[in-house]
Amino acid sequence: MVVSGGMDSTTMLHEYADRIALAVTFNYGSNHNAREIECARYNCRLLDIPLVVIDLPFMGVLFASSLLSGADAIPDGDYNEENMRSTVVPFRNGIMLSVAAGLAENHSLKHVMMANHSGDHAIYPDCRPGFAEAMSRAISEGTYDHITLETPYTHLSKTDIARRGATLGVDYAHTYSCYKGGEKHCGTCGTCTERRQAFADAGLTDPTDYIS
Repeated sequence: MVVSGGMDSTTMLHEYADRIALAVTFNYGSNHNAREIECARYNCRLLDIPLVVIDLPFMGVLFASSLLSGADAIPDGDYNEENMRSTVVPFRNGIMLSVAAGLAENHSLKHVMMANHSGDHAIYPDCRPGFAEAMSRAISEGTYDHITLETPYTHLSKTDIARRGATLGVDYAHTYSCYKGGEKHCGTCGTCTERRQAFADAGLTDPTDYIS
């Protein structure tokens, strides 16, 4: 499974822990990479799931995205296309899933998992159902054992995921979302706003330490 250390992938990690033989996370130069990876390590240790950390330095060097350009480049406001399109990292999930598929085949595993959800669809082309379906076909056609991509959260909202995590006992204090990558969540960028709203709509206490 591809695990970032954010709410969505951490919830999926806990929900499917008995099926996950290997987790992988990527250090690709994003503002929040270090804090996400720290959370991925914590949750994988908690669940006794091996974690592989793979460096993809070329993405931070060659790709243009505010997510790769420092905290000051990240826009504040609601999580919508106009405001947050600058955070797109070109074909990020395609690149990472290709690596994950290679790992899966190398370890004789049958599936790759990704925790995209419905809130991602408007902005991120490589989180949409059509992409997931096409990528699953490509992975299957490109591997001897016809490995498939599973995306069980594709049609769930962030609120749905928060509720699901609460029933699983996920400690969301050990997840990280803020695109600015500070010690505390900024509380004002799109992904912080979405995180806050998910907990509020789910009727859950938000354990996140926000600046504002």
